[in-house]
Amino acid sequence: MTQPVSKYAVRNPATGEVLENFPTATDAEVAAAVDAAAAAHERWGRGASGAERAVVIRRVAELHRERSGELAKAIHLEMGKALPAAEGEVAFSADIYQFYADRAEELLADEEIELLGGEGRALLRRQSVGPLLGIMPWNYPVYQVARFAAPNLLLGNTIVLKHAAQCPRSAALQAEILLDAGLPAGAYVNVYATSDQVAAVIADPRVQGVSLTGSERAGSIIGELAGRHLKKCVLELGGSDPFVLLSTDDLAAAVDDALAARVGNVGQACNGAKRFVVVDELYDAFVDLLRERIASAGTGAPLSSVGAAEELAAQVEAAVAAGAVLESAGEREGAFHPVGVLTGVTPDNPAYHQEFFGPVAMVFRAADEADAVRIANDTPYGLGSYVYTTDPEQADRVASALEAGMVFVNGVGLEAVELPFGGVRRSGYGRELGRLGIEEFVNKKMIRIAR
Repeated sequence: MTQPVSKYAVRNPATGEVLENFPTATDAEVAAAVDAAAAAHERWGRGASGAERAVVIRRVAELHRERSGELAKAIHLEMGKALPAAEGEVAFSADIYQFYADRAEELLADEEIELLGGEGRALLRRQSVGPLLGIMPWNYPVYQVARFAAPNLLLGNTIVLKHAAQCPRSAALQAEILLDAGLPAGAYVNVYATSDQVAAVIADPRVQGVSLTGSERAGSIIGELAGRHLKKCVLELGGSDPFVLLSTDDLAAAVDDALAARVGNVGQACNGAKRFVVVDELYDAFVDLLRERIASAGTGAPLSSVGAAEELAAQVEAAVAAGAVLESAGEREGAFHPVGVLTGVTPDNPAYHQEFFGPVAMVFRAADEADAVRIANDTPYGLGSYVYTTDPEQADRVASALEAGMVFVNGVGLEAVELPFGGVRRSGYGRELGRLGIEEFVNKKMIRIAR
């Protein structure tokens, strides 16, 4: 008799085969996870020093490197990422833990406040707030966890982690790493929770905040729940990032960069370049080169699921039906979706303000710099952006004009552990990574000493 597929299951997107089932947590198990996180905060957040926590976080980095092959294989089977890319994700995640461990003293140091009058001194002391809930997506199953967990564990917060339903194996492996690294029991608890159970965790008065990376719809739900219970939240949601080409000394290289920024992670990246905005004098040549690149593009890795590929294909079909022109490397087969580019997308086309979560880009012609900025900003999102120009003053001017949380000038793939990540508008709020990543869920306690 065929066993029913659990909500939490490893389903190979390339074949559709269900490889492993994980039981959904019971209400009692979820309650026990919160109990454990609250109890562990006394030992981890209040009882351990920053230096002691840094030793454990550094060991977490080491174990990610030691178990890279196992983690990468889990990512590959869960959401289809090619093994080399999965190994790169694990390496980057290890670097994130290493970054926070190496800078613990600096990041957690007391900050003196200059007094404008009176005797004595004042300072700002950064301390943990307590248990946090993390709700993670499937597109970067290890990296997303690292950028949430590393700074908050270093700070002394404890974590209840609810991963995406299709990533239960990598979720379990990461929980094992954190425990094996020396984290006390309960300081990081992995739960295969339902939506109703997540709501109950947010409502628990011991839980002090929630971080979600996911869709707009999920963000609005979690943001509402967090607000209702007066909980701080960080939301990293969708994006339709513009790639603005104003001038270049090497058009072929600019096209290659644009395409790389679109098809990285098979186009399943919130901050992927999804709208190419090209000034009039470069537009035709840019599109011609882009067509050449697409014509020779291979199939590549699958999308995360057949459903994801079908949803993307439906978006493309609707865009074409509304007047857009599609250039594509082939036809969709199961979870495999070809690289494609849409031109002639007008503001009344349903695709104009949509996010395409897959290897399909839109190209827009801009009359000049001002028009390019207008088109780039004509989106409900505001996560990342890219500006290509040979004029440094123009680069600075346009970077300031773009309504986004991040701007990369004359380069793609430049994300780094020290650079803050986050957006504005419907792309969410809050920042992860870098120095700002440890500033979200923290008690910035002011201490005033009279004498």
